[in-house]
Amino acid sequence: MTLYVRRLPHWQPEDEPLFLTWRLHGTLPPNRYIGPRGLASGEAFVCIDRYLDQATHGPSWMRRPEIAQLVAGALHFGEQNLGLYRLHAWVVMPNHAHVLLTALVSASRLQKSVEGFAAREANKLLGRTGEQFWQRESYDHWVRNQTEFERVVSYIEQNPVKSGLACQAEEYRWSSAYKPV
Repeated sequence: MTLYVRRLPHWQPEDEPLFLTWRLHGTLPPNRYIGPRGLASGEAFVCIDRYLDQATHGPSWMRRPEIAQLVAGALHFGEQNLGLYRLHAWVVMPNHAHVLLTALVSASRLQKSVEGFAAREANKLLGRTGEQFWQRESYDHWVRNQTEFERVVSYIEQNPVKSGLACQAEEYRWSSAYKPV
């Protein structure tokens, strides 16, 4: 098991599914107060994710189809071409992305590869240079059993429905739940 600490501790056991959330830099207001104090980390995550779903602060670059496609493509490339992980579920929202995967390399390596590629290419499309695309610290959660795994898949794939971007998960183009008509 790997442990590394930035602002938060990150536990990443080998051969176990990880639920990752990456958000765009600047999507939460500075000195924010979201939810009651003393929340457990999972409850705090849900409060922040609900805030992100509203996309009321900061950039929402991934609302643009070419940026959303780029991020989705990077996720698939990391699995299929680079062999960094097994991808179980994913969604690209306007200002954040949720991913459930089983890492085949260190989570920090896979994040650096996928996030780095997506950020460089997205910034090119946006005509931005030298600007941060992703928030430096991401959220990660080690999925401990099959029940939790299924709950996380549902959480990820229902995220566009809960945020009002689609009526059904299968309709949202930038998700593992998408079923073309």
